[in-house]
Amino acid sequence: MNQVCVITIYVPNLNEAINFYTNSLGFEVNKQYSPKIVSLVHKGIPFILEENDQLIENTASTSRVVLALKTENIVQKAKLLKEKSVEFLVAEPTACPPGKFISFKDPFGNIIEYLQFEDQ
Repeated sequence: MNQVCVITIYVPNLNEAINFYTNSLGFEVNKQYSPKIVSLVHKGIPFILEENDQLIENTASTSRVVLALKTENIVQKAKLLKEKSVEFLVAEPTACPPGKFISFKDPFGNIIEYLQFEDQ
């Protein structure tokens, strides 16, 4: 059986990534493993930011992995992200099979979504 055991986001600038993921998304730094690797506080699967200067540019024609974060109040999350001038792909809560979502980019072009399940 396959199982996801770690989520790593490669970024060209670790300090900028820490700033975005903590100040814009509300994560906290758990541990700094080296000058280029930190883990964020996350229940369950380890969530890692790793600085890597060998990144391949994300373009519209490449495949991607999208990180989806669960929220209890998608309207409030959208408002908070707009206040922080986050670059949105889908700025208004939009219906999807499990509920509603918004979609945005981190400073490096990684796509992140907030998802609010219908049963909430």
